[in-house]
Amino acid sequence: MTVGIICEYNPLHLGHAKQIRRIREVFGPETAIVCAMSGSFVQRGVPAIIDKSHRAKAAIVSGADLVLELPVTTALSSAEGFAAGGVRVLSAMCDYLCFGAETPDADALMETAKALLSKEFPPLLRSELDTGKSFPAARQAALEKMGLSGMLLSQPNDILAVEYCKAIVDQGSAMLPFPIRREGSYHAEIADADNPSATAVRNLMLHQSNWKYCVPKQVRPIFEAAPLHSLAAGERAVLAKLRTMTDAEFEALPYGSEGLWRKFMHACRREANLEDILAATKSKRYTRSRIDRMMMCAFLGISKEMLEAEVPYTRVLAFNDRGRALLKDAKKAAVYRNAGEMVDHPYRALEQRCGDLYGLFAIGGLEPPGAEENRRIYYNKES
Repeated sequence: MTVGIICEYNPLHLGHAKQIRRIREVFGPETAIVCAMSGSFVQRGVPAIIDKSHRAKAAIVSGADLVLELPVTTALSSAEGFAAGGVRVLSAMCDYLCFGAETPDADALMETAKALLSKEFPPLLRSELDTGKSFPAARQAALEKMGLSGMLLSQPNDILAVEYCKAIVDQGSAMLPFPIRREGSYHAEIADADNPSATAVRNLMLHQSNWKYCVPKQVRPIFEAAPLHSLAAGERAVLAKLRTMTDAEFEALPYGSEGLWRKFMHACRREANLEDILAATKSKRYTRSRIDRMMMCAFLGISKEMLEAEVPYTRVLAFNDRGRALLKDAKKAAVYRNAGEMVDHPYRALEQRCGDLYGLFAIGGLEPPGAEENRRIYYNKES
């Protein structure tokens, strides 16, 4: 039995370790666990607080068997694209997909997912959007018109859970959903000792407060040795890029439909700092996370075409002996141990560029180009 997890581990905390333990409690100790994890940049449109190598190692010592990297174009996608990319990576080797949800009801989540994929849904959604509602509010209202509870799309983990189920249905994946209850608050800024949020742990790390009680004991030395990264640390680098972009480059950005790219462009040419740019671009119609992702895509040089392009390989970040056995069986699924070096493809250049630019967000001092390339795949022989 193999169970997949789509994750960011930004950073890995006690709640994530609890999920891994829960999988083994339900499916048995011999169950293999495969994580598809965001790399240097995460779905919020910011750099990961700790580099992907240290986060992948933390996953392995916490009980995962294999960690694969979600392509940066998947990591910086909308919830729908993030889920679809993760399901695509895991489907070839996993029997179940495990995820947290405020409503851990697989049948209800699948019913909602199928409704969102139905022919009846798009015109209802368009009608609600035309009233000026934001996309999340319009989607919820459209579902209610179909006789379903839109409340299932009102909580962050439920929203992503439904997107996972949509991707499973849309791709014809053989994986079965295995939702578990997400305890605690997803966005809580104060760390709960039993169910901390990643937001709270990041705040503790960035403010040099005690964060160790929020992560598994075996993970603490890994994170202590890892340099921290933040958007604020690289703000001037991002501004330099934004201030030198052409009109055509802004127009080619993802998430810029209906003239949003133009509003973003004008803000970049008027406002002094990133927060003011993002606040000036934000509107009732578009979520802040969408604007953040557009900003990060601009900095990394990711166009809409590039974001939607097929990725030729999946990079392996870490594994143990059980994970190595899975890799041997996954060659037919286009999973390569050193795929980045072996494949001649435009995505390879993008991946390398993103790795080099990530070093500009290091808080303790800039990292040289190639730092990510020089980090080795972690192999835990004792697991």
